[in-house]
Parts: sequence; structure tokens; C-alpha cells
Amino acid sequence: MQDFAAIDFETANGRRSSICSVGVVVVREGKIVDKFYSLIQPTPNYYTYWTTEVHGLTHGDTDNQPRFPEVWAQIEGRIAGLPLVAHNRPFDESCLKAAFEEYGMEYPGYEFYCTLAASRRCLDIPSHQLHLSAAACGYSMENHHNALADAEACAAIALKLL
Repeated sequence: MQDFAAIDFETANGRRSSICSVGVVVVREGKIVDKFYSLIQPTPNYYTYWTTEVHGLTHGDTDNQPRFPEVWAQIEGRIAGLPLVAHNRPFDESCLKAAFEEYGMEYPGYEFYCTLAASRRCLDIPSHQLHLSAAACGYSMENHHNALADAEACAAIALKLL
């Protein structure tokens, strides 16, 4: 796969619609041609202790940020016609669908691929967490659980395994 958009969402709480950040890496002809990152005011707008422990984001980071539809308007043109790739596709795809539903937006039926599943198929490593799968593909990851850093690692895995 040489043309795709790697995408990663972080959520504020247990609701999949509570996207609080997004990272997107656009790959064309096997090269990264665009990157996008944004904080998002989540819906519903509350943070749990555990999600903040994972990504470090709080109300202070997102209360004055745009909501999902405004941010998605900046993303949709960048990814038009491309399949989406995520590490643990079921999570990221369900976040995207939940946010579209939350805001009454028509979901365009994006085609999704999963680098976690590809890692499990192709790599003989003890754990297939994003940072370990990326390392096995020769990509040194920094700032794990930053949505853009995670999307960059996902893109590196996809370029090796998909």
C-alpha cells in the first residue's frame, strides 16, 4: 500500500465520541506528503483520570478548541479518496463513526486497514503495542499517545507491512 492516510484519535473518556485530539499522516506513492494535528473540544466534555493518565490532556488543553465538525472539515479534503490506516482499527474507526453520529454528520464509509492486525500476522515479537511494532519496523517512536506521533508510527508500520 503506497497511498493512504494513517489516523489516530485520543479520547477524553470512555465514550468513543469524546475525541480530544487527532493526528493524520497522508502518504502518497510511499512518501509522507502531509501531516495534520489538532486538539478538539470533546463531546461529552469531561475527562476521566485514566484517559488523562494515558495522553496527558485535560480541560485546560481543549476547552477553547474547535469541536469535531470544524476539525474534520480541515481533514476530509486531505484524505479524500484514500483508505485509512490505524493501529487497532476497531478503536479508531469506532471513534470516527461515533463522532459523526454525535454531530449528525453523514458517515462516508471510509475503508480502514489495521496495522495491529498486520503486526500480529507479520512480526514475531512478544507484544504488538504501537511503539513495539513500530520499532520492529525500524521506526523509533517518541511521544507515544500524542495523536500525531501515533499516526506517524502507524504510517511507518503500514509502509513496511501493508
